[in-house]
Amino acid sequence: MPTTPKEGEAGKQAALDALRAALMAGDVVPGQRLVEAELAETFGVTRASMRAALIDLTADGLVERIPHRGARVRVVSIEEAVAITECRMVLEGLCAAKAAEKATDGDIEGLRELGARLRAAVEDGEPMKYSALNRELHRTVREIAGQPVAAELLERLHGQIVRHQFQLSMRAGRPHVSLPEHLAIIEAIAARDPEAAERAARAHLRSVIGALRETES
Repeated sequence: MPTTPKEGEAGKQAALDALRAALMAGDVVPGQRLVEAELAETFGVTRASMRAALIDLTADGLVERIPHRGARVRVVSIEEAVAITECRMVLEGLCAAKAAEKATDGDIEGLRELGARLRAAVEDGEPMKYSALNRELHRTVREIAGQPVAAELLERLHGQIVRHQFQLSMRAGRPHVSLPEHLAIIEAIAARDPEAAERAARAHLRSVIGALRETES
């Protein structure tokens, strides 16, 4: 029997989650047209839910609507990705500093365990796993920081350059560069040193900007 498509808020959220996952996996790519009817059928939601999801993704800067042509995945240039990362540098630095102020012993233990898993992923040559752990680390720091405004802004900014970030993580040798940067953030938070944590976070994002610019040459 055919499955009833999800509708309403549940349908919209399912569509959002599926489209974001498809963007990360490269199943939909920058510039690709997004046809409501096809996507609704693929993801098992109603067209109304898919339309609502596309409106949200447009507001988040992930999708753009072209007059008379419908929606497509927004193309983010390297120049724009650098500008977004410059903004992230400030916000990630703030969150790292706040996390250093607020981290409990349990938080620090969890961060160090994440650091060990990041190191193992690099040693085992598993860039996909490293990329996922990278996202988990940044998300965890934001949660510890308890700065909801910065966290929401970062989610929106990161979503716009998710493909650039993913491509960087797959670049040969890049995890070996970013691993010590991530470990420095963890150790500064563990030392409960807000200034060092902010410096480490900014240094990491500065390194990301350098890597992005290398893709232009």
